[in-house]
Amino acid sequence: MRTRRKYLKTHLTRPRKAAGAKRRRQLEQRRRLIGLGVPEEQVEKMNPKEVRDLLKYPKKVEQEYSSSSGE
Repeated sequence: MRTRRKYLKTHLTRPRKAAGAKRRRQLEQRRRLIGLGVPEEQVEKMNPKEVRDLLKYPKKVEQEYSSSSGE
């Protein structure tokens, strides 16, 4: 019995995310938050999920922290 091409096309495993790349992404995200006006001390205390949640709405974050820094 012949094996058809359909059965020879195996699925490739996806590459795993590297730890170094993850650290780089998190550092970049923290720098973006600081660029939006969030105080550096406050960003250092945040966990990665909080950082990502704030970066979902950059205009909202920028308005919130630009108004609070002016007071």
